[in-house]
Amino acid sequence: MLDTRPLLLGKGFPEIKREPLEVLQVNLGYKCNLSCTHCHVNAGPSRHEQMSRENVNAVLKYIRKNPVRTLDLTGGAPELNPSFKYLVVEARKLGVEIIDRCNLTILLESGFESLASFLADNKVVITASLPCYSEQNVEAQRGKGVYLDSISALKKLNSLGYGKDSDKKLNLVFNPDGINLPPEQSGLEKEYKSELHAQHGIVFNNLYTITNMPISRFGGMLLAKGLYDEYMSILKNSFQPENLATVMCRTLISVDYRGYVYDCDFNQMLGLHLLEHGDLRLHILDLVDRNVTGNQIKVGQHCFGCTAGQGSSCSGAMKN
Repeated sequence: MLDTRPLLLGKGFPEIKREPLEVLQVNLGYKCNLSCTHCHVNAGPSRHEQMSRENVNAVLKYIRKNPVRTLDLTGGAPELNPSFKYLVVEARKLGVEIIDRCNLTILLESGFESLASFLADNKVVITASLPCYSEQNVEAQRGKGVYLDSISALKKLNSLGYGKDSDKKLNLVFNPDGINLPPEQSGLEKEYKSELHAQHGIVFNNLYTITNMPISRFGGMLLAKGLYDEYMSILKNSFQPENLATVMCRTLISVDYRGYVYDCDFNQMLGLHLLEHGDLRLHILDLVDRNVTGNQIKVGQHCFGCTAGQGSSCSGAMKN
């Protein structure tokens, strides 16, 4: 696969610094039951990297000693990690909000039939990828049969109170196809709610629009099709300086499956470690008794993806 990393490490993006931590985002592994074209992690069924129980306990130790509000679990399919349920149960005891970045289809896989009920019982927020409300567009990005499986999974979640009960939040994620920026979020959310309810009786809480990052699988596609320069021009020409104040990396730390820490999930995929002193690669245990507020954030050309247009974060657009 073609690699955009050497092209993204140049200068030109404004300097930004960390603010007090709110979100600990943990990648539990790159193994996934899907291989989506927009995936910046290059996850798939052939990947075997998984966070060990030792590193899961390191994450819990960090949460016990630091003011983490939200534990954001991602992958791959985070639910494929053998310690997923253990981490959810132990983190719930610590009073943090837990987000599961779910691809929906995992809820229908053999051996995972009780997963939806487990998530509901533990009041886990589900943030689920559904790149369109139409079957054709979803299958172009995620594969044949994924749309109908996703609809079945959403109906199952609705039956458990997700999208209906105040303590069972269900959010959907839109990723654009091709080299387009996401459309205006609130308007698209209304379309999603109208179409999904009319067609399938499905309800959900929020729609998050997220810009595709020019790294890993999506970045490789851009290079292969000769679209990289055009896409980067779109991102840079759409740069909005006011988005710098609310980029997610200011209040988030990303942890990879080995326990190493980064300023964000995208820096994780580019191997840009969170640095405190010199060129030291830090583990989550190295941060247990350290305050990184005020530290410089490592930036690159990919950061224009978070600041283009309405902005993009793990919670969707930063403005409407």
